[in-house]
Amino acid sequence: MHERQVAQGARRAREFEAFVAGAAGRLLLAATLLTAEAPDANPRARRLLTLALGHTYARWHRLRGEDPYDCARQYLAVRFARTIWHRPGLLRRERPVPRGPLAALSPQERLVLVLRMYEGVAEEQAAALLGLPVERVHTVCDRATSLVLHPVRPTGPRAVNAKVAPS
Repeated sequence: MHERQVAQGARRAREFEAFVAGAAGRLLLAATLLTAEAPDANPRARRLLTLALGHTYARWHRLRGEDPYDCARQYLAVRFARTIWHRPGLLRRERPVPRGPLAALSPQERLVLVLRMYEGVAEEQAAALLGLPVERVHTVCDRATSLVLHPVRPTGPRAVNAKVAPS
């Protein structure tokens, strides 16, 4: 009996290592996009990834046919959502100025955009995961996509091209 448990544990570890080797890069990029950190300096994204992988490993033996990537992605999104919606002041204090490609978006816009566009999650699934109406997910995704494709440029004083008439 003990030998069988040891063998199952070893097999579980090998399967999980293979999963991490294949999925960690994509999950880290998703976490980096969510946190709006620069790809080369992303401690919050790495923390989110570590938590998501730890959660997935803890549930590994209970997945039974479920997609482990989906489990990790859901945990990553829910953990990020919990952080931004339940402790927004904490998030602002600990976060440096965002420098990532989605830095101009709000955290909710980043979350919806990453789930819908980067991860390819259907609107209905994203809405169920986030506890939002489908219409809200659609609206937030449209607004975020528009802001990414057509960023608002700050208006400042413009140089005047005045022609000087010869005297």
